[in-house]
Amino acid sequence: MNSRQFTLDFPLALGEPAGSAFFRQHPEDFQVTERLGFELSGEGEHLCLYVEKRGQNTRWVAGMLAAHFGVDEMAVSYCGMKDRHAVTRQWFSVHLPGTQEDPAASEAELPGCRILTMTRHHKKLRRGMHADNRFVIRLRHIEGEVRAIEQRLVDIAAQGVPNYFGEQRFGREGGNLLEADRQLQSRAAESQQRRRKSRQPASRGGMYLSAARAYLFNLVLAERVRQGNWNLSMEGEADPSGPMWGRGRSQAPEQVRELESLVLQPWQDWCHGMEFSGLSQERRPLLLMPGDFSWTWLNEVGMDQTDLELSFSLPTGCFATALLREVAKLQQPRLVAE
Repeated sequence: MNSRQFTLDFPLALGEPAGSAFFRQHPEDFQVTERLGFELSGEGEHLCLYVEKRGQNTRWVAGMLAAHFGVDEMAVSYCGMKDRHAVTRQWFSVHLPGTQEDPAASEAELPGCRILTMTRHHKKLRRGMHADNRFVIRLRHIEGEVRAIEQRLVDIAAQGVPNYFGEQRFGREGGNLLEADRQLQSRAAESQQRRRKSRQPASRGGMYLSAARAYLFNLVLAERVRQGNWNLSMEGEADPSGPMWGRGRSQAPEQVRELESLVLQPWQDWCHGMEFSGLSQERRPLLLMPGDFSWTWLNEVGMDQTDLELSFSLPTGCFATALLREVAKLQQPRLVAE
């Protein structure tokens, strides 16, 4: 079984960036605030905690909350994964049925975290349940012509950026894709030989299947960026969209299906493997429009090197790095320990 070579260098929509910048020198350079978009009921079996974390990943926090409250990790849920190398604020829910007084959540030992508030709700929080995420991102020591970078920001605010999945979806150095390739080639072969469901562990396989679906979507989006129609509807398309591969007939119009079929022809074993895994066909927008997009130069404009702070909101499942890569060439040094 041969492993493929993968590239994460997808084409840019607006041409080469006009400058370069240091990214994530400190956790505070990347701040994310999760916004639910609905009010918690204040009562129910689920204790909801609003947690600010610094330098910790979401799964680790969920595990520590489970240990603190003495429940199984399955009793702890959240709306979305948040970056580790960042300062993020997000909601967790813990299934604690009964009318007893709430435990002293403030006493939870969560290094690098603060519990900002807590309340009850009648439902558990589920993945993708929140409305959006608000980002405040600092790009440091920008090198390049300020006016050209300003124009790039104006263009992004006006027309958006390609809605690529970010590199973090694919694991360190694309490692999730290598494992996905092994699993999907195996599943495709099994579907042809035995026609029975694969017994890959769902918890591990799910992460790799998610990476594979995202990669196929990025390949289709990359081709439409090359053709210049990533933000334009093709014939029969209401809004530009790409495939999240799975079982069932694509709902895309004929011209779009033909393009996607051509792009994904070398990946038929992946497509068959995902269909055999029980995933259903879905569509994802190709165009990502940041909400409430603004920026501020933090040092004197006109200097050769300056810092830039960007503020914007993105829908659930979208990646800030898809926007940042169109602004500047990002250099990410090791985080400064503080």
